[in-house]
Amino acid sequence: MKQIILNQFDMNTPGHIWPGFWRHPRDRMDYLDLAYWQSVAGIAERGLIDSIFFADVFGVYDVYGQSPEAALRAGTQVPINDPTLIIPSMAAATRHLGFGVTSNLSLEPPYLLARRLSTLDHLTKGRIAWNIVTGFLASAARGVGLETIQRHDDRYEVAEEYMDVLYQLWEGSWEDDAVVKDVATGLYTRPDRVHRVDHRGRHFRVDAIALTEPSPQRTPTLYQAGASTRGRAFSARHAETILISGHTKAIVAETVRDIRRQAQAFGRDPRDPKIVLGATIIAAPTTAEARDLYEDYRGHVDARGALTILAGWTGVDFSRYGLDEPIRHIDSPAAQSTLELLTIRSPDRVWTVRDLVAFEPIAGHGPFIVGSGAAVAEELIDWAAATDIDGFNFTRLVMPESLTAIVDLVVPELQSRGAFKRAYAEGTLRRKLQGHDRLPSSHPAGRFQRRRAGAA
Repeated sequence: MKQIILNQFDMNTPGHIWPGFWRHPRDRMDYLDLAYWQSVAGIAERGLIDSIFFADVFGVYDVYGQSPEAALRAGTQVPINDPTLIIPSMAAATRHLGFGVTSNLSLEPPYLLARRLSTLDHLTKGRIAWNIVTGFLASAARGVGLETIQRHDDRYEVAEEYMDVLYQLWEGSWEDDAVVKDVATGLYTRPDRVHRVDHRGRHFRVDAIALTEPSPQRTPTLYQAGASTRGRAFSARHAETILISGHTKAIVAETVRDIRRQAQAFGRDPRDPKIVLGATIIAAPTTAEARDLYEDYRGHVDARGALTILAGWTGVDFSRYGLDEPIRHIDSPAAQSTLELLTIRSPDRVWTVRDLVAFEPIAGHGPFIVGSGAAVAEELIDWAAATDIDGFNFTRLVMPESLTAIVDLVVPELQSRGAFKRAYAEGTLRRKLQGHDRLPSSHPAGRFQRRRAGAA
């Protein structure tokens, strides 16, 4: 049976996908405390979770009501801190757990991002993944001095060149044997083994050497969450783990088929990209207890806070909608996949604003599973078999009890069915997920790789 990938989906902020749980009396989430983050990492590693995937946004959700007021009141992804700064302490408390970190390529030069991610890859001994995003919040663009965000597809055009620059810095600037640290001669780095990147493109100009020596993975493991038509093409070409949404098995299966088809068209093995589906899981010792837990959780979801997220994702100001007004598709520079999922990809169902704020599958954008550990495990296996996905991204709920329940109740049931590993593989995150430490020559980064004969 296929081994399922499991990620914990989290964020360095009080309110993530389901705003309001910071009010729950059992919630112990403290995003300002390193000890909290280390404890979460320890729980995840105890359950052999593949990675903690940190979402991030660079701006505030101010589409709803044309103001950040609703987001601020609910703690909806604001205040929010930099996830890259907590990862080294979490890595120091673990040995195998991977860390996916979101960084927006639309808001900083590739030269700076390359150094930061390489530094994280060194400090974690090769356990870093970069979630590639192009951004969707106009507030983020204004925060760095831009008038607004670029059009959706234009952002992906820029992203293609951005990736070329990063690949040159990560794969082509330093040779594997450039650093020698020869005490006798006083030679630290061989200058002839370090090469200048001279990129002169439409959107970027770089004339520099990379500032870091090659990290364990060179290029971090590449995550990407683009599910729009253009986003799928980008994912199929570049990403090693692709994060998708979908509230029905038919929609998810269609997305998976399209990504694998496009990956093959780009010359990749269609099984190479690992496709991971977002999911909301509530597990308890018995299904009756899980249903009680669901009712308990549901009373703490902040509906208005949830709408601020959806308004930001889609570019639709839902404060102007009635609760039972149908959601309509519009062209928006924001993230297109969510609005497509609610409209043109759901032709048999009319979704309303009331649906969007319910603590139910559509608002969770994926499987919404409530039950005993055994029942949850069976449902996860069924989703994987029916859709051809490779794993799941578990949305943060009440912490740490929600994660602990998955680790203690669901993971053993998956293991007993042969659907989840019983030990971590050794090595980097890429080796654990893909079977090798470095990107293969068949990847788009391959044309920039600089290796001497006989080098690994």
